[in-house]
Amino acid sequence: MTSLVRHTTIDCADAYRLASFWAQVLGGTLADDDLPGDPEATVTAAGGALLFVTVPDAKAGKNRVHLDLQPQDRSRDEEVERLLALGATLVADHRRADGTGWATLADIEGNEFCVERSAAERAG
Repeated sequence: MTSLVRHTTIDCADAYRLASFWAQVLGGTLADDDLPGDPEATVTAAGGALLFVTVPDAKAGKNRVHLDLQPQDRSRDEEVERLLALGATLVADHRRADGTGWATLADIEGNEFCVERSAAERAG
């Protein structure tokens, strides 16, 4: 028997606040027992679960691991705009004139993630 990834854990300053942001990003839900001020919060969404854990250390430097998001019902550029409206910030724009590439964003605590082209854009 091998192991499986139960969830990806992200250290943060405010577990509930950051989990709420990611629940909106992923169209997921917070666990029923997660409340503001809790030291941990879990988001369950299609594709897996994210566990946010409040730690005393501030984020320092670039992430060693990050999420790559692929929009399911909109274009990459539409998804970037939606995420910016939720409070994300644009870190680096790797989108090319021919439609390829990706955008690197940061969540509300500065954790980087990328938005790739949708499956429809890749096929088109």
